[in-house]
Amino acid sequence: MRSNLSSSLRAAGAAAAVLGLAVLCGGCRTAPSLTPGGFAFQTGIASWYGPGFHGRATSTREPYDMYDATAAHNTLPFGTQVLVTNLDNGKSAIVRINDRGPFSGGRIIDLSYSAAYLLDMIGPGTAQVRLDILKKPSSSARTSAVSVQVGAFTTMERAQAVVETLALEFPRVRVAKYSTPERDYYRVRIPAGTRREAVEIASRLAERGIPVVIFEGD
Repeated sequence: MRSNLSSSLRAAGAAAAVLGLAVLCGGCRTAPSLTPGGFAFQTGIASWYGPGFHGRATSTREPYDMYDATAAHNTLPFGTQVLVTNLDNGKSAIVRINDRGPFSGGRIIDLSYSAAYLLDMIGPGTAQVRLDILKKPSSSARTSAVSVQVGAFTTMERAQAVVETLALEFPRVRVAKYSTPERDYYRVRIPAGTRREAVEIASRLAERGIPVVIFEGD
């Protein structure tokens, strides 16, 4: 069962779900715009970075995990949650900004291996993408609750199946619904009292080959 769960979550990129979204016209490359209470977008070329950087410190000083749903961007605040859509195939992934870059080639975002896998751009190396800002970091993030996200799915049934698998070891595991303009996500999360506890939970899951994301706030 653990092997099946690990394979399923790694294929799903754990923190995001592969979506078959209808692709809107991307247009030309544009600069990001943060507007209170609204969605910002930017289109341009995305690249990805993987094994050569795995374990190295990011700009936020947290180790880069190629199996985590993260990304590097030169201007967006750290902690911003971004929906990245591959305009060539309509596939999308949600990432958290925790690093700065890219620094060459006129690219707008550098994705982790996990996110690039979801977008089906590992082979090509780059892709034309659209960025939609889902959530900006809160000024009260340091005092917000901490949780470990084990997966984000597009159906409650898939999320509940993961919860049932983890419930014996992590009795606080739950499903948290999150809505975007396109569709709903069902995120499997394990609440933690402190960030240290969250890291310990994440480490236990990582030993099984299950990639996770540590979140602060809702």
